[in-house]
Amino acid sequence: MKSSTDPAMADQADSEVLKEYGFSSVEIAAYAREDRKMQVKAARFNDASGAYGAFTFYLLPEMQAEKIPDQGVSNKSRVFFYRGNILVDVSFDRLTAMSAADLRALSDALPHPDRSVSGLPVLPSNLPKQSYLAHTARYILGPVALERLRVPVPAALIDFSKGAEVAFAKYKSSEGEANLTVISYPTPQIAGERMRAMQAASLPGGPFQFKRSGPMVAVVNGSVPESEAQSLLGSVNYDAEVTWNQATKFDPRNNIGNLIIGIFMLIGAILLVALIFGFAFGGIRIVAKRLFPNRVFDRPEDVEIIRLNLK
Repeated sequence: MKSSTDPAMADQADSEVLKEYGFSSVEIAAYAREDRKMQVKAARFNDASGAYGAFTFYLLPEMQAEKIPDQGVSNKSRVFFYRGNILVDVSFDRLTAMSAADLRALSDALPHPDRSVSGLPVLPSNLPKQSYLAHTARYILGPVALERLRVPVPAALIDFSKGAEVAFAKYKSSEGEANLTVISYPTPQIAGERMRAMQAASLPGGPFQFKRSGPMVAVVNGSVPESEAQSLLGSVNYDAEVTWNQATKFDPRNNIGNLIIGIFMLIGAILLVALIFGFAFGGIRIVAKRLFPNRVFDRPEDVEIIRLNLK
């Protein structure tokens, strides 16, 4: 088994691409069982977004989907899958019915990252599903991967220095294929400025259609009628998600049970105060009458009798 922090050990030709996706380290091992052999490369990235992006970089349209968590594909004797922030590249001497089962077991054995690095990017979910060509979706975080994947919008116009993320996919049209490039920026203002720059540029592979939705810019080009291009653009809409991350600690003030208990406690306190003052007033009156009879209370001059002569 070999370990390295050099991305060239994982992929000599595309080491710069792996750097863009946040490559961290790689482990390489060879396994044999009876007459079967396989080589495994497990590349670790800073987060699951990087592993997912690198996975999409290696996708080919002719690959077959495999039921390997989190997502897997195969092509002849080669299998790619990612689990959390780890991308696994497996080369077999030959594929058998047990190969997928072995890889599922390998996927389950991989360490699961914590929540801070396990979240997948949201941008690829904005790619429409209708008429999508399988295994053409790409998630791109830098200019090298953008150029290698031949995305029709140049990196200079996208400007990754402004925090751009790119999702790209191909779609089947009634007249050919269409390319959809969705670019996400930190703010709508940056997105608007970048879209105006793209519209002003002379881009090969046109005609191009553009749309901005919030902080996203959607671009369609290819051999498609304008109506189909607009329909594809219409499927891309920014949906703001507000996450309430304030602590949801239970607040006793918002508990109706505590409110009712508080009301009864207040009533009890008022009754107690009333009884105390009542006994105090009555007690003082009795003591005063005994110590000072007819001098403080019930003095004769203060007693008036009202007579009604009803004869």
